[in-house]
Amino acid sequence: MVIVVGNPANTNCLTASKSAPSIPKENFSCLTRLDHNRAKAQIALKLGVISDDVKNVIIWGNHSSTQYPDVNHAKVKLQGKEVGVYEALKDDSWLKGEFITTVQQRGAAVIKARKLSSAMSAAKAICDHVRDIWFGTPEGEFVSMGIVSDGNSYGIPDDLLYSFPVTIKDKTWKVVEGLPINDFSREKMDLTAKELAEEKETAFEFLASA
Repeated sequence: MVIVVGNPANTNCLTASKSAPSIPKENFSCLTRLDHNRAKAQIALKLGVISDDVKNVIIWGNHSSTQYPDVNHAKVKLQGKEVGVYEALKDDSWLKGEFITTVQQRGAAVIKARKLSSAMSAAKAICDHVRDIWFGTPEGEFVSMGIVSDGNSYGIPDDLLYSFPVTIKDKTWKVVEGLPINDFSREKMDLTAKELAEEKETAFEFLASA
């Protein structure tokens, strides 16, 4: 398994995969778990629960400020019952506005506040990512991971390294299929895919001339 963390993580991961054709491209992934963990934490803070009580948030796309943190399918445990996040929060404008921008810009905000990057948070996210590859995801739970987009059912172009919701079993990831995508999500998912396609083009032009 090859896990890429250095930015631009998605495009670096795609480039690494192309440069090592003898390694199956399914063995390459990039870290969007830090964004995933941040999204869970924002929801938990808002609801006054712990982060582990929130599951099935999704980070779609690029590990950049165009990423789309999606909680349409997320659940939270409240008083022993699992409830949809939208239903639990009853604050659609926050979920479609400030929540998204906070997660998208969290890395920059941490650097601005600390004058240092969020190294421990990234290290924790790498541990989470590797643990789930090794031991699998819990039943009924999915996580976010940047993986090759080939053959996905969400209308994302092939040959990008895009963050999807995945389940993992026997050290093999599988994209979660059949999640309904509303118009708001579609627009955000396409926007981050467009950025990744542009990044890929720039990177490959540079490599071709190097």
